[in-house]
Amino acid sequence: MTIDPTLFYVILLITLAAVCSGLNIALISLNPNDLKRKAQLGNHYAKKVLPLRKNAHLSLASILLVNAAMASIIPLVLHTKLNGVIAALISTFLLVIFGELLPQALFTKHALTLCAYFSPLLRLMIILTYPLSKPLQIALDRAVGEQTGQRLHSRRELGLIISDHLGESESDLDDDEVEIIKGALQLSEKQVAEIMTPVQRVYWLTRDSVIDAIKIDEIKAANWSRIPVFNKGLSHCYGILRMKDLVDIDFDEKSYKVSELQLHPTKTVGSRTALDTMFRHFISARTHLMPVEKGDEIVGIITIEDLIEEIIGHEIIDESDHLTRRV
Repeated sequence: MTIDPTLFYVILLITLAAVCSGLNIALISLNPNDLKRKAQLGNHYAKKVLPLRKNAHLSLASILLVNAAMASIIPLVLHTKLNGVIAALISTFLLVIFGELLPQALFTKHALTLCAYFSPLLRLMIILTYPLSKPLQIALDRAVGEQTGQRLHSRRELGLIISDHLGESESDLDDDEVEIIKGALQLSEKQVAEIMTPVQRVYWLTRDSVIDAIKIDEIKAANWSRIPVFNKGLSHCYGILRMKDLVDIDFDEKSYKVSELQLHPTKTVGSRTALDTMFRHFISARTHLMPVEKGDEIVGIITIEDLIEEIIGHEIIDESDHLTRRV
């Protein structure tokens, strides 16, 4: 049993038209920036498609020229067997269903894979149509400009993109990683005043405060590892007194003023400082605790733990917190 040559030619032409139609929509749906990132990560498909997507106008011109040629030839082939009107109707139906609708739906779903698979055919199209497609590319580049990647995403857009990974089994990110990234993205939208500990709840000392055995017991009860030292007017911070520096001192034998003990310098930050800059402040100040000022008055403190809790979205409960809750 032999296949009618006309049927064979029609199937071949419809297939080529379908590939052209699918490549047309799939290639444009791929973002050059995404392809570049994937290529840098070693994605073989992205490496094959990226040059074709970068030179999009040349690729599109070649695809459309071939597609238009296929659409023009099909009615001519059918006309050898059928009436002209019937041949036109059948070719239109075949092109719409099998040459446009189905391939575009398929290629859109698997854009990168199919573009990579048919990239040798697309390169061949470019070579064959180059005398026509190259002038079209030059004209398009001058008329609408060379195509570039999409604009950079805003912080909120990135947050929504990251949220899409929640609960997705195919995502490389687990839910904890997603929450951490979202928390980090929101830091610039928040200020120190929103997460600081108000000075009314801070255990602090002055330079004239006397440290003795009773005071040590009081400090232990407060569960502070670092104690800020302010003046009585809360307008200046002299430094940080660390409890671990007091371990080797026998306060049962002698009491000391805070001014006689080692104080570690720190810097103050404004209450309206954005949280995304706080890590840099902590690094430059070389401390884990910084006083917060509003105007000329100290209104609270912020610790690096406060910042980490804001990023991960959970309170860090340590041993002293457990002891406090039991009491």
